[in-house]
Amino acid sequence: MNSSMRHLIFFVLIIGMAYVSWAYMIKPANVDLTQQRANMEIQRAKLDELERATTAAEDLTEQLKKIEDAIAVFESKLPPSSEIHTVLENVTLIAQRHGLTPKTIRTLKSEKNRGYIEQPLEMELHGNFNAYYAFLLELEKMDRITKIRELKLKKKSQSEGQTEARFVMSIFFQDVA
Repeated sequence: MNSSMRHLIFFVLIIGMAYVSWAYMIKPANVDLTQQRANMEIQRAKLDELERATTAAEDLTEQLKKIEDAIAVFESKLPPSSEIHTVLENVTLIAQRHGLTPKTIRTLKSEKNRGYIEQPLEMELHGNFNAYYAFLLELEKMDRITKIRELKLKKKSQSEGQTEARFVMSIFFQDVA
């Protein structure tokens, strides 16, 4: 065997080994690498989705805290039902402080709602119109939640500026039952 034939056999062996290593080592490794990259992209997408969900959950937690704070403020303005006489006394004192004369105060049937009780009171007050206005302004500033409905003002014919007011005022209380 001469040297050129040896070189040719050696060259063919080298080419064969290169093909075998590509076919049995490099090609499967590339396929596996492509699959791992695809799995990694799927996992990254899931991770991004998880981060968005975590951010949304944090936002919901923050909103829930704000709502709980708002409920606490609202409930702080709802006295327990045992304090109805105190609130009624405060309303009467406000009316008297502004020069209004309470003629009648009647409690109407209370209404139970979710978490609170509405106690309507029918009231009749006599006095100056400006006193009514000041009375309503001070009622609005009370820490307790109240609502005036069915307000009827009637002018008294005897004296100028004197009126009688008939209205239903609702006071809201916590439903402790």
